[in-house]
Amino acid sequence: MLPFAAHPSPNFGPRRHGQLPDLIVLHYTAMPTCAEARARLCDAQAEVSAHYLISETGAVEPLVPEELRAWHAGAGAWGQVADVNSRSIGIELANPGAQPFPEPQMAALEGLLADVMHRWGIPPERVIAHSDMAPARKGDPGPRFDWRRLAQAGLAVWPDAAEPGDFAADLRAFGYPDAAAADLLAAFRLRFRPWARGPLSAADAALAADLAARFPVDARRDAA
Repeated sequence: MLPFAAHPSPNFGPRRHGQLPDLIVLHYTAMPTCAEARARLCDAQAEVSAHYLISETGAVEPLVPEELRAWHAGAGAWGQVADVNSRSIGIELANPGAQPFPEPQMAALEGLLADVMHRWGIPPERVIAHSDMAPARKGDPGPRFDWRRLAQAGLAVWPDAAEPGDFAADLRAFGYPDAAAADLLAAFRLRFRPWARGPLSAADAALAADLAARFPVDARRDAA
């Protein structure tokens, strides 16, 4: 495990019911600077935290030990997992929300993901966006984040086109929670088709069908 940071967050607790992390949730900080994000993640009154913060220059700062429950995900779900905080590692990327993610930051994220996934046996399909698990509430890490790059490195997944099916049902089979159709489409496009506009299309449904077919959420794992 990486050494503990010089700025540990007080905002953590035990993972409930002895659960272990088998998800990784990626966020952006939505704050002007990494220093401001660090201060908030380490502020006891803010009651938010993450396991790691990665600066724009690629510095990786561990804030909460991996075996403990950080407070990063909030309300939402993935598959049958409703308490995402107890089942996940949260990684915050210092980014105000509208900026590209710099190369040093992405390279550092790739190294960290590889370590965490190996340590906990987390497969690529369980590396998700905050917006994936909370479609109606969250939009991070946003349309500028390079999910295809992570997939090419074996650190996330990327769909091919398949025979279009039931878009909402296929997204639920992949892991997305129940949500309004517009929220599901927006969350899906943030990650897989950030350039797309307009109503649901056959291209959206074709990619969702492939996700459901190749990466269905494991209900047995989620119920563990």
